[in-house]
Amino acid sequence: MMDISPSKPRRGDARVALLDAAHALVRRKGWSATSVDELCTAAGVTKGAFFHHFPSKEALGTAAAEQWTARAQHLIFELPSYLTIEDPLERVLGHIDFRLAMISGPAEDYSCFVGTMVSETFVTSPALRAASDASISAYGERLAQDIQQAIDDRGAPPGITALGLAYHVQAVLQGAFVLAKAKGDPAYARDSVIHLKRYISLLFGKESHP
Repeated sequence: MMDISPSKPRRGDARVALLDAAHALVRRKGWSATSVDELCTAAGVTKGAFFHHFPSKEALGTAAAEQWTARAQHLIFELPSYLTIEDPLERVLGHIDFRLAMISGPAEDYSCFVGTMVSETFVTSPALRAASDASISAYGERLAQDIQQAIDDRGAPPGITALGLAYHVQAVLQGAFVLAKAKGDPAYARDSVIHLKRYISLLFGKESHP
């Protein structure tokens, strides 16, 4: 779990500390329930430092969405061993397995910052909706690259597009997080992701063994 206990950041680290605090607190409490004062306390910075880096809470949310995208790119699409799998379909299934393995512990540890934020702000803040959309779209577009290779290699039923399937993966993951929060149990989210893996396997004519 991300440590959000108050601590004095090194000189120049206040902005990063505030972004980290936003990722942690919003996933735990929600956007509206997270105050600027709480963000400052969690980041170990003064309110003056907050407004030095961000003119508003909304500006912090936009920057935090961009940082969330960069971290997801690194942690999900650059570091994991599944990326070395040569077979495109097996690489896509490896991606699903990787996401499945991430789902454990409290929901705030594995749920999505932008998914949590946009569920509250899609009407009230066009800027936060757009920032969340950009983050979710970036994930889908990157995943679609591997899916397209699987389609080129094995074919797919009519009407199936790489980007459409990538967004379906996103939709299942986000819905799984909501279900786990409602049930208070990550097992429900894991079960949904296992069903997703079965669906993708069957879509490409491969037997599925969770």
